[in-house]
Amino acid sequence: MSENQHERARHLAAQALVEGLPAPEEAWLREHQSGCAECARETAALLESLQALRGIPVIVPKDLAARAQLRVRLRQQELSQASGGSLWLWAVTAASWLLGVFSAPLVWRVFAWAGSNIGVPKLAVELGFVLWWTVPALVAVGVVLHQRATSAGAKGI
Repeated sequence: MSENQHERARHLAAQALVEGLPAPEEAWLREHQSGCAECARETAALLESLQALRGIPVIVPKDLAARAQLRVRLRQQELSQASGGSLWLWAVTAASWLLGVFSAPLVWRVFAWAGSNIGVPKLAVELGFVLWWTVPALVAVGVVLHQRATSAGAKGI
């Protein structure tokens, strides 16, 4: 017999023991095993091994499913809270950018007036204008990083 038939018999024997076979394939397997002692022995050994595995007692805590569901719910809440905070942060950032764009000409006029009336050098006025927009952004980044660090520390990560 060809090796392909023996391989098919091994595959069908394993499938028959785990999930069952359609009638034509089961008939082919029985016929093949009646003529092939080696495949019949392998199937018998496989059946014996499977029965031995099924006989091993597995102790599972009674509340395992409830604990798993609780953990899934907690993780879902964590993820929804994180995404909610992220959405809020994006909204505040967008509002900040819009306010910055629309108020930039007014702020520049105030800095230019202060520079010309007080006698502040032009470089200092320009640097002050740039810092006027970057310092709040850097503070916001610092706050976000601090929040992430404290929440990661609280979770024990």
